[in-house]
Amino acid sequence: MTAMTPGSNLPLNAVSVTVDVAAPVRLDVSGLLLAADGKVRSDADFIFYNQPSGPGVSHRSGGGSAPDSITVDTGALPPGIERIVVTASPDAAGQSFQGIEPTATVRDTATGTVIATFTPPRLGAETALVVVEVYQRGGVWKVRAVGQGYANGLAGIATDFGVSVDEEPAAAAAPAAPAAPPVPPAPPAPPVSHPVSPWLGGPAPAQAAPAAPPAAPAAAPLGAGKVNLDKGRVSLQKNQTVSLVKGGRPLLSQVKMGLGWEPAFRGADIDLDASVIAYGPQRNHIDSCYFGKLSILGGAIKHSGDNLTGEGAGDDEVIVVDLGRIPAEATGLVFTVNSFSGQKFTEVAKAYCRLVDAASGEELVRFDLTGAEPQTGVMMAKLIKQFSGEWEMTAMGDFVKSRTVRGMVKPASQAL
Repeated sequence: MTAMTPGSNLPLNAVSVTVDVAAPVRLDVSGLLLAADGKVRSDADFIFYNQPSGPGVSHRSGGGSAPDSITVDTGALPPGIERIVVTASPDAAGQSFQGIEPTATVRDTATGTVIATFTPPRLGAETALVVVEVYQRGGVWKVRAVGQGYANGLAGIATDFGVSVDEEPAAAAAPAAPAAPPVPPAPPAPPVSHPVSPWLGGPAPAQAAPAAPPAAPAAAPLGAGKVNLDKGRVSLQKNQTVSLVKGGRPLLSQVKMGLGWEPAFRGADIDLDASVIAYGPQRNHIDSCYFGKLSILGGAIKHSGDNLTGEGAGDDEVIVVDLGRIPAEATGLVFTVNSFSGQKFTEVAKAYCRLVDAASGEELVRFDLTGAEPQTGVMMAKLIKQFSGEWEMTAMGDFVKSRTVRGMVKPASQAL
C-alpha cells in the first residue's frame, strides 16, 4: 500500500479499481468520465447517487454506515475516455471540509487489496473536492492524487467539467387572503448538494426553503469590473481583473502560478516554457524568471524547472511568487508562455494558468486559454501592485510571435 501525496501517481496493475472516500461526516461521492478535451461527452457521463452507473464506471452508496465509492473498470470504458475524476462533497448543504479531512482508499476491485490511500492536506473553506483521478498515459492506466478544492460545491465541479447544472426551483408563495396585505414571495431554495438536470428524471418537487444556511455562493465567471475573492474561486475571462483581497484584507503573501498543457496531437511533444517578467513603476524591465534562470529578486520568485513535453496531468511548470519579499522597485509581474519547440498554440490542447494560495493549496483563480491563435508566445496574466499595497491579477490572453521570453519583454512592458 502507498500513502500518496498531492500530484503523485501510481500505475495500476488491476483492470478494475474501487475508490471510496471516507470522512467523519457523510460524503456524496461522484465520478465523471472525461474525454481528451477534459469535458464530459454528455450529462450521462456524470455518475453519482441518482445516476449510479455508466459505461465502465459505477457508484455504490454506503448508506451512511460505510463510505460511498466509485468503481472504474478500465477494460469497459468507451473509446475516447481518457480520465475519470472522483469527487466528494459533504452531504450537508454548505458544509466545508474544515476539520473533516477525507481519505480516499484505492482498492483492487477483484481482490479487495488496498493499492493506495490519499488524504488531501490543509483543507478549509472547500465544499467539494476532486480527490483522485484514474487516467491513461502511454497506454497505461494510472491513479493520481489531486486534492483540488472548490468553494462552490459539487455544482462547481460539474460545471467545470461540462455537466449541465440547473438549480432547484423555488417554492411557490402561499396565496394571500383577500383582505390581507400582499405577501412577499418565498425566498428561493438554496442550491441542492447535487445538480438537478432533466436527465435526473424531471424537475425536483417544489419545497419550502429550509432554515439551514444556504450553500456557499457559486463562483461565477467574472463580470465587468474588478472583483475580489469573497465568494471563493473565480474563473477569469480575458482582460478581467481580480483583486487578491478577501474580506477587505490582503488574502495571501505567497502564490503559485501553475501552467499546464497537453499535446494536441498524439506523438507530437510540445515544449512550452513558463516565465515571469518583473518590471518597475516606469515599465522598466528588472529581471526575468524562466527555465534558464530559476530564481530572481533575491529568491522572491522561483521557477520549478523546465518541462519538455507537457506529459502528465496537472501543472507542468510552476512559478512561486512570494509577494511579501518582492522588492519595492518591482511593481508589475507578467506571466508568459512560449512554444520553444516552435509549434503554434493552435497545436496545443488544454492550456491554462491558475493561481494557488501556496500556504493552503487552495486554487483561487483559473484562466483557461480559449480562442487560441497561430502564434508561439502568449501573455497569460499580469500582477500589478496598487498604491494601497494590494496586488491585482488581470487575465490577458494576448498572443505574440516569440519562442523565447526575451522576445516577450517589450510587448509585456507595453501591456502593463
